[in-house]
Amino acid sequence: MNETVDVAIVGSGFAGLGAAVRLAEAGRGDFVILEKGESVGGTWRDNTYPGCACDVQSHLYSFSFAPNPNWTRNFARQPEIRAYLESLTDRYGLRDRLRFGREITGLEWDGSRWEVRSADGEVVHARAVVWGTGPLHIPSLPEIEGLDEFTGAVFHSSRWDHDRDLRGRRVAVIGTGASAIQFVPQIQPEVASLTLFQRTAPWVLPKPDREIPGLLRRIYQALPLVQRLQRAIIYGRNEMLVGGFLKPARMKIIEGFARAYLDRKFADRPDLKAKLTPDFTIGCKRILMSNDYYSALKRDNVAVVTDGIERVTATGVVTADGVEHEVDTIIFGTGFRVGEGMGTVAVTGRDGVKLDDVWADGPEALLGTTVAGFPNLFMMIGPNTGLGHSSMVYMIESQTSFLLDALRLVDAHGATALDTRRDRQDAFNVEVQRRLEGSVWNTGGCKSWYLDAQGNNRTVWPGYTFDYRRRTRKVNLPDHELVH
Repeated sequence: MNETVDVAIVGSGFAGLGAAVRLAEAGRGDFVILEKGESVGGTWRDNTYPGCACDVQSHLYSFSFAPNPNWTRNFARQPEIRAYLESLTDRYGLRDRLRFGREITGLEWDGSRWEVRSADGEVVHARAVVWGTGPLHIPSLPEIEGLDEFTGAVFHSSRWDHDRDLRGRRVAVIGTGASAIQFVPQIQPEVASLTLFQRTAPWVLPKPDREIPGLLRRIYQALPLVQRLQRAIIYGRNEMLVGGFLKPARMKIIEGFARAYLDRKFADRPDLKAKLTPDFTIGCKRILMSNDYYSALKRDNVAVVTDGIERVTATGVVTADGVEHEVDTIIFGTGFRVGEGMGTVAVTGRDGVKLDDVWADGPEALLGTTVAGFPNLFMMIGPNTGLGHSSMVYMIESQTSFLLDALRLVDAHGATALDTRRDRQDAFNVEVQRRLEGSVWNTGGCKSWYLDAQGNNRTVWPGYTFDYRRRTRKVNLPDHELVH
């Protein structure tokens, strides 16, 4: 079945649903939401590992137009966030716009519309496409010799095998990122042994998480202004970190807190403390927060291994020192292939130009939203919109304002589409890379997913989020051309 709509939205996580709500509220109800899964939620649908939670405060990690007075914790956990997105879908009547089981394989501009093809053969024709799949949905799995010979269970944290009973198992955890520090303390008490393979020790701070009292939740319900004020306080406090990210010397204060936390936790275990002390400036990699990760690593059934992994055998993991660590379960906490969200999709723009070719040296866009040569293609959370300090939901809301203004301009001028000028896009990216040169992400001495293979930072926004919002509030027409 083929459909023709004004706007096709790809993905039904925060980005896709946020765009859908704003379109509907603006009177642009002619859209569909194409979702590869069988329910909404995006990364909060896929990630169901034990302990899965957000590391941005609940009041800020939600839409300003749809506050949730009923958050039960300062940092919401996965089931509650997913329930929020489901309720949003119902509240704004989006169910009939959803098309599940639509894994998009190709986009092609025909001169006036996009042809959006999915793996099941369905085609949607749309004047505009909103690409809202986000960066956290393609698992990153390292290539390790012999992995296919392993006779036990193997899975990635974002594809958690809930049928695998871990009680009494000998578990290997590979990776020490944001997911691992959440699920390791959850599974540690029930496994026979847990061997954590760590390539790089992360900086960890205590997580200021606690239950939100019922009385306070009732106040939020009765007086929404109080919750908005709380959101504003959290937002302002988070923005104060930006100066440190851009001037790494200022990060020494935060690093001091993290070192004190390490000292306190491992005063009786200097051997373990040495393994868990990072060798880079805090903030270079994502700063992690946990109140129980360090405690879990001190347990008798846990071993932290810092030797590199050489290969996997049928029964274990062999490290560079020649030791075979016998395990029956391997769990990867190795994150996602950030920046490759469109890598599995054949995208063809004006004059037959392929996005793969345009992005051969790395993804670039104007304001992380539009790409020259690809009219009316709006990316949510595109290149250089990532944050190390605040909520991506704030960035998504900023981009939806840009989207709405772009469609308004196209209609006002009787045009077919809006396309970005390549010279303006190039100038913008030169500015972005210049602003990132001295940042902690680029100079902090670590290897992170913020940087591509060439060492370019294609991920992070180099400044304050309110500056990004200012620049995306309205489309600067000289940066673009109208296609008739």
